[in-house]
Amino acid sequence: MAITPRPLAVVALTASALLVAACTLGEPEVGYQPAAAQGLAKNADGYSEIDAHQLAEMLIHQEVTLVNVHVPYEGELPHTDLFIPFDEIGDNLDQLPNKDVPLVLYCRIGGMSTAAARGLATLGYTNVLELEGGFEAWEAAGFELLNKH
Repeated sequence: MAITPRPLAVVALTASALLVAACTLGEPEVGYQPAAAQGLAKNADGYSEIDAHQLAEMLIHQEVTLVNVHVPYEGELPHTDLFIPFDEIGDNLDQLPNKDVPLVLYCRIGGMSTAAARGLATLGYTNVLELEGGFEAWEAAGFELLNKH
């Protein structure tokens, strides 16, 4: 019995569909990406600096943990996940996600978040991002700043 061209095409399409399905089963879920995969270079201290527009895009398109490290409280970005004083970040590692999950730190103008970012990079955190210019730059770029106190 000879196989006609039509059933052969159906078999080929079915095999292709099964191959594609099998290949995608083992792929990781869409979610976080290392900073390097996003085109963000790390500085000499081992973390990446991002601007307000980059952060706004990240908040829309990917999961990040957003941490306000400024003391005392002077405001916050929407969607802030944690409030940890910059000089206590090393004592609160249990509140942070895994070391390779995107962790965005910010303060009012950048000094405190820079210190916290350096500390976390030294402790082996590989996906630390710091908001350049802090929440003052965020607000200057036209984004909302909350003051809940």
